Amino acid sequence: MTGLRYVYAVCRPFRSALQAQLNGVAGEPPKQLTHHGLVAVLSTVPERDFAEEPLRAHLEDLDWLTETARAHQSVIDALTVVTTPLPLRLATVFRDDSGVRIMMEAREAEFRRTLDRLEGRVEWGVKVYVDLEPAETGPPAGPAASGRDYLRQRRSRARAHEDTWQHAEMFASSLHTTLSAWAEDSRLHTPQSTSLSGASGRNVLNAAYLVPRADSEGFVEMVDRTKDEEAGIRVELTGPWAAYSFVGEESA
Repeated sequence: MTGLRYVYAVCRPFRSALQAQLNGVAGEPPKQLTHHGLVAVLSTVPERDFAEEPLRAHLEDLDWLTETARAHQSVIDALTVVTTPLPLRLATVFRDDSGVRIMMEAREAEFRRTLDRLEGRVEWGVKVYVDLEPAETGPPAGPAASGRDYLRQRRSRARAHEDTWQHAEMFASSLHTTLSAWAEDSRLHTPQSTSLSGASGRNVLNAAYLVPRADSEGFVEMVDRTKDEEAGIRVELTGPWAAYSFVGEESA
């Protein structure tokens, strides 16, 4: 193979075929490179885009980065259906097969430990949002009769806002405790900014849960039961994903 090697993930050998006509980064189908009983899933990519200098420039191009990340994720998703992948960082590139083998040998013990821990498990994401009523966050519905009335309205809105926020935090904390007891492991991530996520409402829980595949149906049902429990509180479930949140900083 000519070109550079773009590595998506490391996993153990698997027999099931990946989905037909799966294309990865740069439109290239993923291939397998086996070394010491581990498999690196990779594509061959052109030097003009993935050598050090052009890659550095491309990583500043949001459109290119989005397209590459989407292709990268499509391969990880396909692997998650048939095996337990250990995802590598976006744009993990090596000169040739030999470079990939050297990396796998240097990290072999780490990869095996992590794969042992993640085998047969997937990640589920749960987010909780609180939807604040416009009356709680906006200006008064009508003009205040006096300065004193105006201050009273401001205090009333502030108390309502605080009560709603505290109730949502209590709900999110209780849900996280329940889901953590069901899952084998969990991670709390920083709540997402509305301006970045584009989601409505304020994010009060952004968590990931490591769940055995065999228990995933029960986990999903548990989350679904909470979705309509509280007015003004929205619960969102995503997954199943490869266990990004649980592979450790070195491999994420």
